[in-house]
Amino acid sequence: MLTVGLAGCSDGDDKKAGQSKDGRDKASESQTVRAAYRRTAEADTARMTLTTKAAAAGESVTARGDGVMDLEEGDSRMTLTAQGQKIEQRVLDGVVYQKAPAEQRSQLRLPPDKTWMKIDLARLDSSGSGSSGADGQVSDPAESFEYAKGVTDRDVTKVGTDTIDGARTTHYRVKADAEALAEGDPARAKALREQLGTSSLPLDMWLDDQGRLRQQTVRLTLRPESGDAPKQSRTVTSTTTLKFSDFGTEADVEAPAAEDTVDVTGKVAQATKSPGTA
Repeated sequence: MLTVGLAGCSDGDDKKAGQSKDGRDKASESQTVRAAYRRTAEADTARMTLTTKAAAAGESVTARGDGVMDLEEGDSRMTLTAQGQKIEQRVLDGVVYQKAPAEQRSQLRLPPDKTWMKIDLARLDSSGSGSSGADGQVSDPAESFEYAKGVTDRDVTKVGTDTIDGARTTHYRVKADAEALAEGDPARAKALREQLGTSSLPLDMWLDDQGRLRQQTVRLTLRPESGDAPKQSRTVTSTTTLKFSDFGTEADVEAPAAEDTVDVTGKVAQATKSPGTA
């Protein structure tokens, strides 16, 4: 499985604070950041690119993805490339479908007539294995839309302006609570804070003139939990960048044919453990 550290669309919990002549909200920086996910979803669809760089024990892997997303529903389809291999991925209604190379399917001992693997994220979460973030093997590119949902003014810093793919953007640095990555699970959040060495999740966001998310970057350094050794061989660093462009592009997502699909949720649950689990 390929680690993809991102993404479900959130309508946010921001409140309007008046409007300027061009119709944009006069809001604090934290309100602007919280509103970004709602404003992005209002564009309906977009093209997306995803880049994840992960390193551990002297080894590093870079994964790149290109595809489209239904910003309102959170459904997506993309082609992921890593270590010379390509994986086609679709996310529909919280279920991940991956079409992996024949060699990988053989290693997983999948039926030869099944070309698509199905992973139900809800079942994966309920198993205690976890599906998201840097420690998960399967994740939804829409999931990180939840990361900045509860930030306040003290959590947001305006860095400056940049041009992203030809669009003028404002760059914000955000300290999101680690619990956002833990999807509200207190035990998981506690373990993540221990691994991160901090209670906050470092997040950079670039918003365009309409307040829509153009780029988001998450940088993580996860250390072994207490009692695990050796630390230097277990520390994982990752940088994940998600970009949006071409708002309004066609983004239809359909599930693969049932006869071509095998459910591997159980296999993934056995291979993946949440922080803090035995």
